[in-house]
Amino acid sequence: MNIPNILTMVRFCLIPLFIIVFYSPIDHNVLYSTLIFALAGVTDVLDGHIARSYNMVTRWGIVLDPLADKLMEITVLVCFTSANYLPLWVIIVIGIKEICMIFGAIFLYYSEEKTVVPSNIYGKIATFSFYIAIFAIAINLNKTVNFILIGITVILTIIAFINYFIAFREIRKESK
Repeated sequence: MNIPNILTMVRFCLIPLFIIVFYSPIDHNVLYSTLIFALAGVTDVLDGHIARSYNMVTRWGIVLDPLADKLMEITVLVCFTSANYLPLWVIIVIGIKEICMIFGAIFLYYSEEKTVVPSNIYGKIATFSFYIAIFAIAINLNKTVNFILIGITVILTIIAFINYFIAFREIRKESK
């Protein structure tokens, strides 16, 4: 197991830690759990950079890296929605996109061609926007600003999903 894959496994371990801290009775639990979320984001950037820079890209990492990201994002959505920091419609839109991405990736990976849809700039921008919006909520920035940031994130998520869907269709069309 190489360093990027270890960092991906660390991200999987940060998911239950996020939940424990988020629902703990300690002061500033939302802020601390958001810092865990930020740490997960840092490990994501690091593992991608190391994997590409040092030619450590593995099939295992290509599949599990985005899965760790999606599961962390869904975890944050569920926790923030359950605590009324996010409206239900946000988790519905982003959650549906993330679940479709997970099942689409599984479908393509287990097809005869073992294909993976690579990440694209739209998905990266949407993810970065999600981190900013969650951090703004955690520090209780401003309700209007938080709403605008979440709105931007949802729009970017929809754009990213459309682009992934187009890529998925192209891959399926090429494999026939």
